[in-house]
Amino acid sequence: MPNEFKIGRYSIGQGHPCFIIAEAGVNHNGSVELAKKMVDAAKSAGADAIKFQTFIPEEMTSELAEKADYQNKNDPRHKTQLEMLRSLAFSPEQFKELKVYCDNVGVLFLSTPFEVKSVDILENLGVLAYKIPSGEITNIQLLEYIAKKGKPIILSTGMSSIKEIKFALETIYAAGNKQVAVLQCTTSYPASPETLNLRAMQSIAKKFKVSVGLSDHSEGIVAPIAAVALGACVIEKHFTLDRTMEGPDHKASLEPKELKAMVDAIRKTELMLGTGIKKPHESEFAILKHARKSIFASVEIKSGEKISKDNVIIKRPLIGIPAESLGKALGKKAKRNISAKESIKWKDLGD
Repeated sequence: MPNEFKIGRYSIGQGHPCFIIAEAGVNHNGSVELAKKMVDAAKSAGADAIKFQTFIPEEMTSELAEKADYQNKNDPRHKTQLEMLRSLAFSPEQFKELKVYCDNVGVLFLSTPFEVKSVDILENLGVLAYKIPSGEITNIQLLEYIAKKGKPIILSTGMSSIKEIKFALETIYAAGNKQVAVLQCTTSYPASPETLNLRAMQSIAKKFKVSVGLSDHSEGIVAPIAAVALGACVIEKHFTLDRTMEGPDHKASLEPKELKAMVDAIRKTELMLGTGIKKPHESEFAILKHARKSIFASVEIKSGEKISKDNVIIKRPLIGIPAESLGKALGKKAKRNISAKESIKWKDLGD
């Protein structure tokens, strides 16, 4: 069985409700007030957690790092990654303010650290779990540092191979931490349907015996719902208050009403999945007698006459001998005269 663990009051693993993370990321555009409105929206949508990104721009990237094509397209205001990140970074004090706000609203605060110093910032806030982004899956320094904190880890696997996932898990396990959920992810913004490879979740779960999920960058809410049907224990989805805002990730994000629709659809999907044990639901019993068939006389049957295929018919409703018992009824003698179209019951038959 895949591993199970808890993040605060939430149990992560098969048989538990899917842990739904509303990924705010940097869609706050560097504004704490906007971030607080996102917290409110995540809570209203029914998400379990809201996740931000914690980074110190100068520690995260060099001045040589260029922006990705989608970042240039969605946020033309800044020429380099460093310039863009500086406009989006929060200070430790601002994150503390956000953490307190999340606690008061009642939605779990999470954030992705991109370097060791950012881990320290989050550790000082008392975060209950860590998210390791796809770009850091080979960063052994960060993997070890986070793992040694002894807190649950959600690991994204965009751009990575099975070999690299194995490397990351072995690094985390070697630090004494076995509380890991692994998320399938396609690092494109937006990711087209044919790139998602949702079945990779099942391959990862089978090979590494871990709880799995999806960090989704596709448009719409179909992929998270399909992922839950395939066994996802964690869903992470970018959202924004307004897709038309300038910024790198707004265009590939859900708006609040869509986020709520996703959460509602996931919860409905979980109900639909059921236990996997095939048996009639109690709600079906009231309909069963109307839909199933039983044995009727097709012609008048005299007392002492044998029941045969020539004098009976099977039709609705189920008020007499059930259809599946026809073989047992054939050859038995009628104990009384049975009228044509009359339901035949076991008490009407003898040897």
